[in-house]
Amino acid sequence: MNHDASPSAPGLEHAPPAPAPLPAPLRRPRTMVLAALVVLALAGGLFLMRRMLLMSAPRCMAGRWHGCYDTFNGVVLMTLVTLPLAVLVAWVLARLRPARGGLPAWRMSLAEVGMVHGTVPFLWLTMMPGAGAGVVPGRVSLVPLRDLVTMGPLGTVGNLLVFAALGFFAPIRFEALASAPRVLALGAACSVLVETAQYVLRLDRVSSVDDVLVNATGAVLAALASRRWWRTTAPAAPGRPRPAPAPTA
Repeated sequence: MNHDASPSAPGLEHAPPAPAPLPAPLRRPRTMVLAALVVLALAGGLFLMRRMLLMSAPRCMAGRWHGCYDTFNGVVLMTLVTLPLAVLVAWVLARLRPARGGLPAWRMSLAEVGMVHGTVPFLWLTMMPGAGAGVVPGRVSLVPLRDLVTMGPLGTVGNLLVFAALGFFAPIRFEALASAPRVLALGAACSVLVETAQYVLRLDRVSSVDDVLVNATGAVLAALASRRWWRTTAPAAPGRPRPAPAPTA
């Protein structure tokens, strides 16, 4: 009998080979294609809205409040104009901070700036007072789907976009929000706060439950679009051998 062979450590006799990570050259085409689709979508949206934006351009460039910051066209135009500044702020934040919890500093900074830059303009639009602000009492509509048919395509898309940036970037930035039900609850809660503020401040707007439903739906749809980048707890490195248990007496 051969007594020279030493037994292997327990748990390592039939250890499966570690799965090889996807090479970087194979991931780059997917990222490039996605970036190209986003650019094409933005370019198409700008082309369709070019006349609307150009109508407000002279007043916005002259710094006039009326006709620029109190109109949908003007707010959208200024949001696009300040987009390079937002990218610069994200770059500066990424340079000044280290990575935390395995999340790259640039992704963390981009998510923070994206949430603010993509949400504040829509909140500004929803809080614009109507012609009867301060005079007309607050109005509430609590019947689901009754106001949805009167929103129209533009109103529906606008309500979907109110918290879309928040839903897209929040799961990337915060691990606690990396869940579709949590993003849905976040979008609904934020929308309830907005509708309540409209009623309390008497902005001559209707506080509708349909706005809450559509706002929350837009947030969760945007979150699902960014699901591959959600911040989750980093798993243990695959293929790392476990330490052998100490021999017992």
